[in-house]
Amino acid sequence: MRLSAPLHAADRAAGRLRDALTDPARCERNVILALVAYALLWTLYGTVAKGSQGLHPDMTELIAWSRDLSLGYLKHPPLAAIIVWLWFGVFPLAEWSYYLLAMLMPTVALWFAWRLSADTLDIEKRVVGLALLTLIPFFNFHALKFNVNTVLMPVWAATTFWFLRSYVTRSALYAVLAGVGAAACMLGKYWSVFLLAGLIVAALIDKRRGLYFRSAAPWITIAAGLIVLAPHLAWLVQHDFAPFDYALGIHGAKPYATALKAVLGYLGGSVGYVAVPLIMVLAAARPSRAALADIMWPREPERRLAAAAFWAPFLLPALGALASGTEITSLWSMPAWTLLPVLLLSPPAMTVSAIDTRRILTAAVVVPLIVLLAAPVIAINVQHSGPAPAAAHAQQLAAEIERAWHAMTPLPLRFVDGDPDIAYGIGAYAAERPRALPNMPAPGEAELKRSGVVLVCFADDAVCRSTAAPRAAGVAGSRTFETEIVRNYWRWPGQPRRYSIVILPPR
Repeated sequence: MRLSAPLHAADRAAGRLRDALTDPARCERNVILALVAYALLWTLYGTVAKGSQGLHPDMTELIAWSRDLSLGYLKHPPLAAIIVWLWFGVFPLAEWSYYLLAMLMPTVALWFAWRLSADTLDIEKRVVGLALLTLIPFFNFHALKFNVNTVLMPVWAATTFWFLRSYVTRSALYAVLAGVGAAACMLGKYWSVFLLAGLIVAALIDKRRGLYFRSAAPWITIAAGLIVLAPHLAWLVQHDFAPFDYALGIHGAKPYATALKAVLGYLGGSVGYVAVPLIMVLAAARPSRAALADIMWPREPERRLAAAAFWAPFLLPALGALASGTEITSLWSMPAWTLLPVLLLSPPAMTVSAIDTRRILTAAVVVPLIVLLAAPVIAINVQHSGPAPAAAHAQQLAAEIERAWHAMTPLPLRFVDGDPDIAYGIGAYAAERPRALPNMPAPGEAELKRSGVVLVCFADDAVCRSTAAPRAAGVAGSRTFETEIVRNYWRWPGQPRRYSIVILPPR
């Protein structure tokens, strides 16, 4: 049966792409070009599809952190905030530029996945493996929400690559890079302890462990990592390990049944996210039981080392959660998949033909084009159903608050407090770049008095309002009022929401 014209065109394009990516003389350059196109396509999708929503609170929270740079924060270590600070020091603060930054994270991870596969896969399989990763939602849909999980994708991939190279070659350079990468992982999110523990497990079970641990490489790695991590460790001690208390308070001390349910959800959900690549590989190769066993735990040392480096960081969180009564989620497995192509495709029995490569590349090309075409419809549907108001209304609310502020004082707006999601949004969009105070170190009372502050709550949030009202009591010149915000998207009306605003002017 003849393919439809668009699908036929996509198939031809996939064929040309396959030829370009499998050409030994051009493949490295062409992979980079393909990944650039990938990042731009998904950035455009995010800009359009999320155009009615505003920036997610996770993203505006990081803007708030980046404007108050520190060696650590109440919730997480500082790497994500540092990246945001560096990025918006060059690019304008706009939704498109933030989505571009977000897409750089999985794109860099994909490049490291390409490099990781070079030691065990032939060129045909490397291309297939890269294409399969682009079909995992972690590398696009979920990655568009820039947060500490997204940041882990490139640093986990880089650290895994550098560690495996260091282990095999015992090169001082790769040992230093592995240590720096390990520190970067921990500065991204403490969840990275499972990557580091997993790589140690992989090293210990490999038969070449004696050669590695008798060399200088592991000690160079440890020294480099501690040097990079030392300032944050000092901050942790100085602040009584506050992020650990926060994490345990939210996710820890759960009943065993709750932890077990979460672990099953973590494992099942994670496998569900990668189901499409798994099905495509199994359908194309139809592996025997022996081949499946070789996928799960290879016979050759090189492949077994890579398999251990894949399985240990993925499975250790489940064991840790059960042992400690911690609740975990499958979204936290986002950075753990860069070795998946090596695991699936490295067995000799897993053969990949040129036609298999073309078909998988066709899917990898068609999927982002389809979702890009659907992006306006997605944005309109979200507008109809009602996006989260704290994000959708942030820009308009910030402008209204600044107008009200400057009707009372010529001094710049420096501080915003109240509901965290609202405060982060206002801090991100307000022209005067005020600091959002929720979950941040509070300025001194004298500084707050000199500078003033705006407190913002949803009008129907009695708890938030009861916290804000006493702060205005007895403050001369303070003003409390409500406003209603409606954000229309193109010609589609939005849903209104009322906000309560308390202005405490400088005094």
